[in-house]
Amino acid sequence: MRILGVDYGEKRTGIAISDALGMTAQGVKTIFESYLVKVAKEVSNIAKELDAEKIVVGLPKNMDGTIGFRGEATYSFIEELKKETDLPIITWDERLSTVSAIKSLNETNTRGKKRKDVVDTVAAMYILQNYLDSLI
Repeated sequence: MRILGVDYGEKRTGIAISDALGMTAQGVKTIFESYLVKVAKEVSNIAKELDAEKIVVGLPKNMDGTIGFRGEATYSFIEELKKETDLPIITWDERLSTVSAIKSLNETNTRGKKRKDVVDTVAAMYILQNYLDSLI
């Protein structure tokens, strides 16, 4: 079962996909778009193209577990995504996924514009991999 991972953001949205066995996450792309209707449509199209059977969307929570502004924006995105696809959509706690992505990119000495272009895709990979690991 292939599962799509999404790190939704105000300006950029990272996309990852699992392998066919649902064991590992690989980066797909970063969507550079801020209009959530267009982002939802593109995510739905990518899910179809990659034969995903489920979508996991990272849900940003505050460190105390509450939902803040970014979490509410993510819920709005999910509602729009539901209009575009019939696939099951699961939210996954994404606290510190971007921090982990930046740490990983620092270790590979990825800097500047290149890092900005891929950090959301790497964060989507972390979100999806954490979800996949929870299934084992």
